[in-house]
Amino acid sequence: MTTDATAAGEPALTIDELAARAGVTVRTVRFYGTKGLLPPPVLGPRRVGHYGGEHLARLALIEELQHQGMTLAAIERYLQQLPADLSAHDLAIHRAVVASWAPDVMETVTREELQRRAGRTLSDDDVERLAAMDVVRREDAAYRVDLGLLRLGVRLLDMPLSQEAILASRKVLIEHSRAAAHELARLFRGEVSERDARDVKSLSADMEPLVVQALLTTFQRSLKEELRQWSSQADGSA
Repeated sequence: MTTDATAAGEPALTIDELAARAGVTVRTVRFYGTKGLLPPPVLGPRRVGHYGGEHLARLALIEELQHQGMTLAAIERYLQQLPADLSAHDLAIHRAVVASWAPDVMETVTREELQRRAGRTLSDDDVERLAAMDVVRREDAAYRVDLGLLRLGVRLLDMPLSQEAILASRKVLIEHSRAAAHELARLFRGEVSERDARDVKSLSADMEPLVVQALLTTFQRSLKEELRQWSSQADGSA
């Protein structure tokens, strides 16, 4: 895994900035570093350590694994099995697969806790945009938050897309995902209809992460191809 935070145009973060963005403490970042869960930072002028997007993505993956109930020792073994050169994008995809195994998690939190979980300060406009994405719901003086979607929603806040485009994209994804889930369920139902109920539950538990990973991989490759064709057309018309 490369640790050159500026090589690919990624933000160079100090340890304090990394901790704030990840929603953890500086002590936690240092601890993960000593355990080998995080690669060392790049040393800049005056030997100040700088971190990049890969460190943020790895911290998010560690957090997700903790939500799954894994111990620190189990997380160490898990991360050791991953390729050493995974990019921030690859780690984000990996985290999405891990997150799909977890049940929906909704919590009621204060504004301060919401910002801590988000890893950044949230303006009133930010909270309104998260609410429009159905990530956060205001409940009197507190906030009902979908923890599985919070980090995704926060990342979308910084995307150069209008709120309308984001909401339209969400609608497309939900509609097509439900259609795919319905067709897959119909297909699997025919395969397991004659089996014992315990076998059906076991098969369902085993199939879910495999199907989600297959869908993510297929979608990722399809999107790359669409963007490649779009880029080629744009270059041709320039």
